[in-house]
Amino acid sequence: MSKYKNLLIFALVALLLVLIGWAVTPTGRANVNEHFYSVQKADDATRYATRKKVEDSCRAMIASYTGDKIIFEQFKDSSSEEKQSWAEQARIRANKTAAAYNEYILKNSFVWAGNIPADIKQELPYI
Repeated sequence: MSKYKNLLIFALVALLLVLIGWAVTPTGRANVNEHFYSVQKADDATRYATRKKVEDSCRAMIASYTGDKIIFEQFKDSSSEEKQSWAEQARIRANKTAAAYNEYILKNSFVWAGNIPADIKQELPYI
């Protein structure tokens, strides 16, 4: 009985050392993080709630960009300095939105897996 008890203790200590080493070494942490990233990516790709959230965010950014672009187009050639200032502010906001949108699309492209809805643009151009 003592022989099995010592073997069990040895096995548990060895397992504990391996787990601790795996948890604190860069290679071990990288493997753990990579595994959980893959699981999260698969979950996000198959969850309707995640897809809806990403699509809704894209649509909101497109609406904001379109509104600012319309304001820019309307007032950019105005004779009033105030209205030209409105146009410039709208252009800056539209370009900020375009930058955020383009980055968001890149980071979340896996959600659609090549099947982007027709009303979601691949990229918003800068104005």
